[in-house]
Amino acid sequence: MLLVYLLQCVWLIRAETLHASGPDSDQALRIYQGIEQWKGGAIAGTPESLRSEAATGLPSAGRAGHLRVRDGYDQDRSPLYYLVSAAPLLRAGSWIPESLQLLLTASPNLFFGVMLGASLWYVARRLYGNAGGYIALALYCFSPAMIGNVAGVQSLGEMGAVWGAFGTVFTAIAVAHTLYAPREVVLWNWRRILLVGLSLVLAAGNQFSLAILALIILPLMFWVTPVRPRAVFAIWTTAIAVALLLLFAGYFFEPGLFWQGMLHARWIDFEPAAFGISVSYRNALQTIFAGSPSLMLALPVALITYFGWKRTRYFGNTAPLLIAALMLILALSAPDFPGEGFRLTMLVFLFVFVSGVFADLLETQQSLLVTAGLCGLLTASAIWNMLQLWRV
Repeated sequence: MLLVYLLQCVWLIRAETLHASGPDSDQALRIYQGIEQWKGGAIAGTPESLRSEAATGLPSAGRAGHLRVRDGYDQDRSPLYYLVSAAPLLRAGSWIPESLQLLLTASPNLFFGVMLGASLWYVARRLYGNAGGYIALALYCFSPAMIGNVAGVQSLGEMGAVWGAFGTVFTAIAVAHTLYAPREVVLWNWRRILLVGLSLVLAAGNQFSLAILALIILPLMFWVTPVRPRAVFAIWTTAIAVALLLLFAGYFFEPGLFWQGMLHARWIDFEPAAFGISVSYRNALQTIFAGSPSLMLALPVALITYFGWKRTRYFGNTAPLLIAALMLILALSAPDFPGEGFRLTMLVFLFVFVSGVFADLLETQQSLLVTAGLCGLLTASAIWNMLQLWRV
């Protein structure tokens, strides 16, 4: 299924290549800055790198639609975002065909997309069994939002941030579960702690506002392991320290630039007035239903089942639903960027929630009816998605 997902993304990249009228200015700017930093130049997203069009031959970052700059600092992304975007093109020369260059440009998002799908399957399978894992993976692999964001070489792409957000939450839950065993706290869990820190820096490094996950995972960990609060806090503190060190490394260990970058970062975008704007709700609904048409039927059924059937209201279903609800609130409060990252993160957690509820329904006496409905819904979604790609 992941191979089919990857092929869909590559197909859409090919279509984008055929219809592209020219390079996207934001995309060209982030790659240019990333390459400059890799080669020992200015740190990406800082005043020295965000120079004028006359100096770089590229549009000014201050006029770019997706870049918000204050005092010369990128307010939304750390240098990690630029470094990852530019890495595949470090050795690329002018002799490489344009189509291959576009594929190289999209390769980080392709990697993140496949790894997010694999992580989603693994987590859902561990929580709900094989049925839950494959339901979640099927929802993901034929989601237009997940394909379009990976393959949209003319867009900034958010898959690195979304994979980091997903990994932060479920790796933190996993490491909390291990505390029921009477082992040494930090040394025994150093691999998982490193994964939490790496996931968090991947999320926050690509979108500063997703750093709110650092606060969210702490109560989740206390919820999972209320019997060892000191151990939970020690692991959480160590993971945050790891994330900060990795974020500092993205600035190539320049303390002054790192400090100023943190001061100029927009850690939260919360505009109460946005809740009264209809476009905020349209964007959220479009992400849920246009981003995954199968959720148009599956999500209402899952919600009705969850609130009407006590058996489904356990931690494995409740946690992803709560995270999805929080991401929805944050997305509504930021109708433009970084709302896109919040909406995509919400969508992934909804996949987990829906797969969990339907896995529970498959264990009831109506399992044959549920299986038939699921198979019909997911098959129709896959066919519809393929037809839409064929028409691109």
